[in-house]
Amino acid sequence: MDQDSAKQTKTRGSPALSGGHESCNTPVQEVTVGKRKSRTDDEGANREKKRRLDIKDTELEVCQEVTVAEFEAKYQQQYMLGAGGCGSVFAGFRRKDYHPVAIKHIPKDQVYCKHQDDTGREISIEVAVMMRLQEEKSGSVGASAPISLLDWYDLGQELILVLERPVPAVDLYEYILANKGPLPEEEAKIILRQLVKAAVHLQDNEIFHRDIKVENILIETGSDVPRVRLIDFGLSCFTKQETLKGVFYGTRWHAPPEWRRSRQYSAGPTTVWQMGVVLFQTLHPGEPFKTSSFLKNLLPISETLSEKCQDFMRVCLTQDPKERPSLKQIRLHPWLN
Repeated sequence: MDQDSAKQTKTRGSPALSGGHESCNTPVQEVTVGKRKSRTDDEGANREKKRRLDIKDTELEVCQEVTVAEFEAKYQQQYMLGAGGCGSVFAGFRRKDYHPVAIKHIPKDQVYCKHQDDTGREISIEVAVMMRLQEEKSGSVGASAPISLLDWYDLGQELILVLERPVPAVDLYEYILANKGPLPEEEAKIILRQLVKAAVHLQDNEIFHRDIKVENILIETGSDVPRVRLIDFGLSCFTKQETLKGVFYGTRWHAPPEWRRSRQYSAGPTTVWQMGVVLFQTLHPGEPFKTSSFLKNLLPISETLSEKCQDFMRVCLTQDPKERPSLKQIRLHPWLN
């Protein structure tokens, strides 16, 4: 999904995020193994139709309508950027200064993971994670790899997130397609170096993205060096890197071997596996990566790559999670340095 993100809060104030626990109510064995793209601009902009809220309480209905009006007064929604298992994303802009934004609509029944803050209120984990990241940012919007949350609205039947939208930018999936072949190894190294740094940053904040893949990595293309931005935290959670998880959230094709064997996985080793998957797809475009195919040696690592690059990929894709290096260890790998 070609999504973007942004900074700040919602109309009712920010929950305290220092504590709380993850509450994932709906198991999702696979949320988007690919992408569903929207129509192109030439086919016309996809404008959202106003949604009628089926609410019996009159006072609540008035409150919801005021919130919708507040959103529409502040932002102009334009064409669809993409859609997937966790909602639809539209391009847009902030009316007061024409600042580009991405507007993500998430039906409440597609808010798979929630977080309970210190007040006991349940909010979307995507909002909670992005607000925690925003709290610890020292710079302005766009200063770190994760896309920033600018605003959010709980409309009862759906959640609307207003996110930073870097321009120009394209997701890594499209970036690779535009290259019409594997990226040059040196360019892949630039991307992976930034991606590993971003993953370490999330780990330091006890955040597990759970679905890092080429479709969820945005590449800013406005300079000579591509810049990595991480998007779509809808399946993420707060966790210690070694805590075992018993329900898999993310892209089934990319599930680590330990999930296939024991139906358990943890944040640190899984994220390292995902670094290997992203690098593999960056340098071996064409057939989609599937863990099952890789384990059967049906997806060999290209011998045309440098020895250091091949070694980096192999260690990330080590089958045994206990033998797989940590994020901080792969950050020191000779190929990246």
